[in-house]
Amino acid sequence: MHMIDWNTYRGQVTAGVGGLARLSPDTVKGYGQLGQANARTGSLGAKMHELIALAVAISLRCDGCIATHTAEAKKAGATKQEIAEALGVAVSVNAGAAIVYSARALDALDALNES
Repeated sequence: MHMIDWNTYRGQVTAGVGGLARLSPDTVKGYGQLGQANARTGSLGAKMHELIALAVAISLRCDGCIATHTAEAKKAGATKQEIAEALGVAVSVNAGAAIVYSARALDALDALNES
């Protein structure tokens, strides 16, 4: 059993974005142009692009992005092992950010103790 029905959810996200596009077409058009601009360079290739997007989706905690970019990574030829490795990078970077922000919290505490 899956945590959620990702295939249904991906369709729901698409429908929701379609609703937003009807209400605010320039917003959704601009979003689409951002994705197209990055894809045009071709330096990374579709698979690498989607693996990065998936790692960022994890970092941002965006289920819609996870559903979409997992499907696109698979379509671009990414293996389960490659996806797991990209997710591992996301875990590592997020842990690193927590370490940095922990140091900032201690710095804030030190500033309080100095006042």
